[in-house]
This record gives sequence, structure tokens and C-alpha cells, in this order.
Amino acid sequence: MCVTCFGRLPVVMLLVLSAFLLPTHSIADEFDIDMFEKLSLQAPELNVMVLRKALQASGCAVSNGIRAPERLAVIDFSLPSARKRLWIFDLAGRQLLLRDLVAHGKNSGMTNSSEFSNIEGSHQSSLGLFRAQESYRGKHGYSLRLDGLEPGFNDLARQRAIVIHGADYVNEDWVRDYGRIGRSHGCPAVGREIISQVVNNLKGGQLVFKYYPDQHWLQNSALLNCKSGRFADAVTKGGGNS
Repeated sequence: MCVTCFGRLPVVMLLVLSAFLLPTHSIADEFDIDMFEKLSLQAPELNVMVLRKALQASGCAVSNGIRAPERLAVIDFSLPSARKRLWIFDLAGRQLLLRDLVAHGKNSGMTNSSEFSNIEGSHQSSLGLFRAQESYRGKHGYSLRLDGLEPGFNDLARQRAIVIHGADYVNEDWVRDYGRIGRSHGCPAVGREIISQVVNNLKGGQLVFKYYPDQHWLQNSALLNCKSGRFADAVTKGGGNS
């Protein structure tokens, strides 16, 4: 099925279609349809299938021991880097807080990303659900550490030093001059003018979901398929409910 085609359909039609096209098992425990509908209206440029997967993965994580987040960031790596493909939502208020540019790893692709890795030194982005943890000041300035919650896909994020940081190459000037933004060593880098806003909204246990229609990840992600035992170790390493 053509996932990108859904972005051209009216939101109301997409909401109806989603009820038939997506699994319904355990939805009451893992998925808030009211939140989904309201966030869809807040972010019409975000593919509803991506948003739904982000909320389902988050719901599964919460039902298996992760503290419920107040905010959720969604990154759609199926979009080119010249597009604003980062959304940050206030879940309690059902509101969109920010939409902006975000970089992918230099070995994930040029303008478009298509290759992803959990391997240290790969300089590729990784997919799945992450928990944003402590802020710090390092070589890139104000930054935010991430713990991956999906074994085999992103659980080496901290070891790989995959963080959210500001970068001079993430801005509209780069898009105008090169048709894309610059690339990182695997970090979801954002513009320096918004880094404080991003870090302050996400630090302390909020969730970050990175999407791409990679079939291996879609079929084997413990969180997308809600298999709790497969990410228990990642939850423990990430500090459980802390």
C-alpha cells in the first residue's frame, strides 16, 4: 500500500480509513483515538499513519512500564530533509508546539534518508521510539541525551552518543542554497535557533519517535507490535519509570 498517498486525502477520510486498515487489538489499552484525531487536525502535514504508529508505540511502552509522557516528538524520515519533518506535541493539551527541520545521518542518505543502523560508527540514523533524558552542554552546546527503547533497532543510542543538538547546517539558508540541509553523524540535529525550545520540551522523560517505512523494523519492532518482553532490557537500562 502506498503510505505517502494518504497525505493527499482529507483528514476526516483518513481517520475513517484508519479504523479499518490498522489493527484493533488492545487499542483500548494502548491507543487514545480522541488524542489521535485532535493531533491529526493540529498537524495536517503529518501523515496520519505515522502519527498513529507513534501513538501506538508510545502507548505500548507506557503499558509496559515507561512513565507516561507529557510531550511527544515525531520525526518522519520518509520526507526529504528540505521539509519540516519534526513535530513536537503537547499530549495533555492535544496541541502542536513546534514543527521544524531535522537532520539525518550522513550515511543514511543525501537529501532523502533510506539506510538506518543501530551500529556504533555507522553515522546512520536509527528508527523507533526513544526516551529523551538529561540535558547537558557539550561540544555542540545545549543538547539532549536519548535512550533507545527498541532492542536491535536503537537501544545503542546512548553508547553511540546519539543526541539532539543544534547545528549550523540545519536552517532554511541551506535549503535555499543546496536543496537540502546538512547531515549529522546519526543525531537528529535541529537548528540552533530552536534547540533550547526542543530540549526544554523533551528533557526528563518525554518520547521521541523516528519513522521510515522500513519493512524489517515495521514487522519486528517490539513496540509497534507490542511485545513487552522484547524491550524489557531497554526499559531497565533506560531507568524504568525514573
